[in-house]
Amino acid sequence: MARNVLKVAPGLALIAAGAAHAAADRLAVAPGGYTPMKPTPGKGMPVDGGLTFQTQYSPTGLEALWMHDHIVMTVLIATTLFVLALLVWVMVRYNSRANPVPSKTSHNTLLEVIWTGIPVLILLVVFVPSMKLLAHQFKTPPKEALTIKAIGNQWYWTYAYPDNGEFEVTSNMLSHEEAVKRGEPPQLAADNRMVVPVGEPIRLQTTGADVIHSFAVPSLWFKLDAVPGRINEKVLFVKEPGVYYGQCSELCGARHGYMPIVVEALPRPQYNAWVMTHAGAKIDGAPEAPAAAPAAAAAAPAAEAASGTEVAAAASSGE
Repeated sequence: MARNVLKVAPGLALIAAGAAHAAADRLAVAPGGYTPMKPTPGKGMPVDGGLTFQTQYSPTGLEALWMHDHIVMTVLIATTLFVLALLVWVMVRYNSRANPVPSKTSHNTLLEVIWTGIPVLILLVVFVPSMKLLAHQFKTPPKEALTIKAIGNQWYWTYAYPDNGEFEVTSNMLSHEEAVKRGEPPQLAADNRMVVPVGEPIRLQTTGADVIHSFAVPSLWFKLDAVPGRINEKVLFVKEPGVYYGQCSELCGARHGYMPIVVEALPRPQYNAWVMTHAGAKIDGAPEAPAAAPAAAAAAPAAEAASGTEVAAAASSGE
């Protein structure tokens, strides 16, 4: 029994040390401050001649892309080829020359059962992974998840960071010349990005300040409407550091096509360094500073004691 305890204790110590290390990493600030990340060509953005979805960098995106490529497309291609084969067979076998006397059969119970049952089975094959994907996309974020708010305006985005000191960042589209100068795709680049930590769940909330907007980033498989007077919420998880581009995908007025979304995902220390460039910012999860009131209350007895000592000394000298 004692040996087992000795074996378990080091394991628990390692787990505790790992947890402490992870907590320290979460609060670490990268030296040198914040430098905007340069985008990687073809990553997190549309590409010339692209035929399918963008490469995915989120868990739900990878799941959805797998479902599209291996289930939906397989069913679609197989059904299309099967129907085409039936049409060709009917045209060859039952044309007027090959079959001058047409059949007068009006019902075939077996055929009706088959062409009703097979589509039902196909729908079930697609239904099960679809429901799993929906459940994963709208899974409740963990309690300790960082909260970021995306507010749609005509025609720009505002990003609020309530867990990092409640500062806000306003994001407008860059001009064509400025985007090219910075090495970013025109009409997708913004002056200020929505910066997020990589590799951890983020509670992303959306709302609209005027009309309905929609926060959509295709390479992260993320789309959530921003409705005035309502808070929508969904988990955003980015697997790799990078710059990911999106756009408002709800028709919201004359300049609907000119309010891009730029998500910059950084490792935690670099994200914390970006946070600390804003006035009044704090690192989420860091212990709060001691309240002023308890400190003042603790100092009061000491002050009273010092005052009493001074009075006693004055009385003694008077004698």
